[in-house]
Amino acid sequence: MLLEGSKVLITGVLTRDSIATSVARIAQQQGAEVILTSFGRAKRLTERIVRHLERPAEVLELDVSKPDDFVALATQVEQRWGTLDGVLHAVAFAPESCLGNGVLTAPWEDVATAMEISAYSLAPLARHLSPLMPPGSAIVGLDFDGSRAYPMYDWMGVAKAALEATARYVARDLGPKGIRVNLVSAGPLRTLAARSIPGFDEFERAWASRAPLGWDVGDPEPAARACVALLSDWFGATTGEIVRVDGGFHAVAIDRPTA
Repeated sequence: MLLEGSKVLITGVLTRDSIATSVARIAQQQGAEVILTSFGRAKRLTERIVRHLERPAEVLELDVSKPDDFVALATQVEQRWGTLDGVLHAVAFAPESCLGNGVLTAPWEDVATAMEISAYSLAPLARHLSPLMPPGSAIVGLDFDGSRAYPMYDWMGVAKAALEATARYVARDLGPKGIRVNLVSAGPLRTLAARSIPGFDEFERAWASRAPLGWDVGDPEPAARACVALLSDWFGATTGEIVRVDGGFHAVAIDRPTA
């Protein structure tokens, strides 16, 4: 029971196949109380997911593009729980123009949207919720390798690189308060977000041929388990880190030989 008695807030639960949904399920199995966030029409999707969890979970409003929502969220969490032990940042979005060879053509307005939602949002989430978090608490974000350029990923790749830098600076600022901030960089998964990436099959083929442990694009559980571990006190001295859960793809330079 890694999270026995913990109170964890989880963003990004939209479909049953998402990493965030698996984190919510495993966190409950490991003893945590869970609150989810969503917004607008998507909130109905999140509320449907709740029905499939082992225990009830409230869904609070959070649109990360609206500053007032962060204030309201912190107030509501404080009223319900008083304190907060863990936060999962699982929010990312890029307009269509930012994906599929759009680096040279995407307008700034669309790029700004991708950066605000996918990277910057970690900072206000931490700013408003960290006053509720005692020493030993943790913030975990979902990442996809921002250290290199991938086909078709374009400005979302830039946003992920910005998320990685943001996490390091947030870790620096919250460390003196005893709050850890880490990212889990997962391999490609066939989630709702992945469906918006043109040529996603290229990712699938690359991981299938190169990852030493292999990789199942339909299984979010390994990444979710890593998130839960980082939310627990088992990583009590780890912060500013990127934990790669990608079957070892990042460590290998060439494809595996075929039998």
